[in-house]
Amino acid sequence: MLLGRLLLRTSTVNKMVSRNNYTAFKSDPSKPNMLRVGLAFGSTAVLWALLFKQHSTDVHEYKTRNGLE
Repeated sequence: MLLGRLLLRTSTVNKMVSRNNYTAFKSDPSKPNMLRVGLAFGSTAVLWALLFKQHSTDVHEYKTRNGLE
């Protein structure tokens, strides 16, 4: 009986302590958060730039190793 009360008490404490992760309102799609949009596009551009740089470095190394340059 004591264990049941303890479990009941901990479940009510957990419900009071835990927070809901969902927001109460949805964001308006006609007003985008420009900071988040800029960060998303900026990080994508940086990743593509790094990809192209790495590719050109790899092609140059390939040509050098195989005597094509």
